[in-house]
Amino acid sequence: MAFWKQFVLSLIVIVAGFAAWVFFVPGAGDTMRDAGIPDSFVSKIAPKAEGTADADAPARAQGQQRGEGQNRRNGGGRNSAILVATQAVVQGVVNDRLNAIGTGDAIRSVAVTPQASGTIREILIKSGDRVKAGQVLATLDSEEQVIARGQADVAVKAAVEKSNLYHNIKSSVSRMDVFDSEIAEQGARLQLQAAELNLARRNIIAPIDGIVGIVPVNIGDNVTTSIPIVTLDDRSEILVDFWVPERFANTVSVGQPVEAMSVAKPGQVFSGMVEAVDNRIDAASRTLRLRAKIGNSSDELRAGMSFSVSMKFAGDKYPAVDPVSVQWDSQGSFVWQVNDDKSRKVRVSVVQRNPDFVLVKADLKDGDKIVTQGLQRVREGGAVRVSGDVASNGEVATQ
Repeated sequence: MAFWKQFVLSLIVIVAGFAAWVFFVPGAGDTMRDAGIPDSFVSKIAPKAEGTADADAPARAQGQQRGEGQNRRNGGGRNSAILVATQAVVQGVVNDRLNAIGTGDAIRSVAVTPQASGTIREILIKSGDRVKAGQVLATLDSEEQVIARGQADVAVKAAVEKSNLYHNIKSSVSRMDVFDSEIAEQGARLQLQAAELNLARRNIIAPIDGIVGIVPVNIGDNVTTSIPIVTLDDRSEILVDFWVPERFANTVSVGQPVEAMSVAKPGQVFSGMVEAVDNRIDAASRTLRLRAKIGNSSDELRAGMSFSVSMKFAGDKYPAVDPVSVQWDSQGSFVWQVNDDKSRKVRVSVVQRNPDFVLVKADLKDGDKIVTQGLQRVREGGAVRVSGDVASNGEVATQ
């Protein structure tokens, strides 16, 4: 397209746009006057806009004066107040719950070893059996001990006969002979007791009530007093040892309730109580050892299981606010509190951060309104209106 055609087309577009602005935009005449265009020219090309503006000017000025007066009386007016959203302060608790991992053990557990060395002749139990204290678990070869007991029995009988004889003929024997016979009788009886004890030790006896573990020996094995024959567990109750941080040292005590969950029983909570508290803090880990006792009447738990242990405490109470409400400046952290439709900066010290709220140390109480939205425009002592408040026209104010 030729240059002159482009120029003419551009000029037509400019003129059309100017005409549309003049006839459709209120106040176009005033704008042209401000730009220095003579009034005679303006009145010719924009009479309608000019007339409308002149007619509305007195009413508009009067309304503006009334609005300014009302704003002055209201301290700026509700429409000038900053719209914000708030959330009430609630009470939060810190250090109110303790979670730890512990290991379970039977309330009583005994590795049974023989009291004498020898060859196993008989095994009377198997893994999983319930046994009572005093029950024979296994026996060792005892032929030698049986012979020794027989010899001691014969010696006792001979000593008794000799002692009785000396007592009957006291007149013909010395008192020293009678005394010697009595001593011999007592010695023979002691030898018999020793022989019977050695024979009894050939039986391996259960020292406690419990459940038999895996038996690691067989008939014919030669065992000594250092070789365990079997392990017995009394798991009517389970002891769980766990460690807690040092800050709980003055909080925990014997008798406090605990709850434990086993990895083998997910979702099932077992109740118990603190059975013992150690007397010192571990210097390496800065933790305190505790022992809890959990009932196991249904025999669902085993020694060696891992447990997740939890305890509840009264804890320390602090005001809790929404995380987004905490702001920072050169002096530290603060929140905006709304009181009587005015904003006030309250200094806070963060105690603990949680996903849903922040615990702070501040001059706040339950129910105080804290700004959570519109924070960028809030100023100290400024007028605010809370989202959801009823406006003067009866409508709910929304942002």
